[in-house]
Amino acid sequence: MTLDVPNLKDFDQRLRDEANEEPTLEVPQGEPTSKTQIIAIYGKGGIGKSFTLANLSHMMAEQGKRVLLIGCDPKSDTTSLLFGGKACPTIIETSTRKKLAGEEVAIGDVCFKRGGVFAMELGGPEVGRGCGGRGIIHGFELLEKLGFHDWDFDYVLLDFLGDVVCGGFGLPIARDMAQKVILVASNDLQSLYVANNVCSAVEYFRKLGGNVGVAGLVINKDDGSGEAQAFAESVKIPVLASIPQNDDLRKKSANYQIVGTAESEWGALFAELGDNVGVAPPVRPTPLDQDGLLALFDASETGGDYQLVAATDMDMRGKNAKPIESLEVIYDEA
Repeated sequence: MTLDVPNLKDFDQRLRDEANEEPTLEVPQGEPTSKTQIIAIYGKGGIGKSFTLANLSHMMAEQGKRVLLIGCDPKSDTTSLLFGGKACPTIIETSTRKKLAGEEVAIGDVCFKRGGVFAMELGGPEVGRGCGGRGIIHGFELLEKLGFHDWDFDYVLLDFLGDVVCGGFGLPIARDMAQKVILVASNDLQSLYVANNVCSAVEYFRKLGGNVGVAGLVINKDDGSGEAQAFAESVKIPVLASIPQNDDLRKKSANYQIVGTAESEWGALFAELGDNVGVAPPVRPTPLDQDGLLALFDASETGGDYQLVAATDMDMRGKNAKPIESLEVIYDEA
């Protein structure tokens, strides 16, 4: 038996070509004119943005809004939180399967609904087999073919991984595909680092003539220590909601239970968040530098009081270290 071993050189080149391919999306320039609010939500992986979005979208639908939720994180966990743990077919995998069968993708193949919320997942390639950012770009290109610009929604909520703001992950900011950005973070340095990175991306593209702004911060798993609140004040964005660190919320989230409903004790919190998200204007943030970010925390907890110590050539040589004779010419005194 012989095995067909792929040509790794050719495969590597295909990945490089894919990563360098320019998107074909036509992006409108100037201030948005559509009545639909397209909002991109960014947060560090695992911080709870998908939990926040699933419940926010459900509550907005209860409030009478037409809501489309699009998961743009390769983990594809946004819709599973909305659909009780069930995974829906992603646009990427469905498109690939249909293409092989010579068929076209239909709305019903990729879009599903619950409680008035319409939801879908873009998905992404398997690990090591493609660029996640390109997957997002391909997904949006397919949405355009399905009639995205003719759909009638009050809100389109995009769930983006905030750890990466390049390529397709930065599409809403870099190409004015959203009117505003909402950040999800907690009172920890890493999630605020990601939030600050997104603010930097927004500010960078505003300087280039972009229109996207940051509408505010949602503090998730809020333990009351105040760092996230201090961050919002420092970068000059409002706090839209503080979701407490609570064992009941943790268990319900782990069990895929929706709490963004009037029937839940947490309904009022998500109702207020829904109201705030709708009216919050996109503002231009003032991102912090690394020292400014560290200053939000007690230096004894972050190591922020460390002073850089320069390495020497002798340090680098280690056990091979030996004095190097000087080439300097020394003249005897006359």
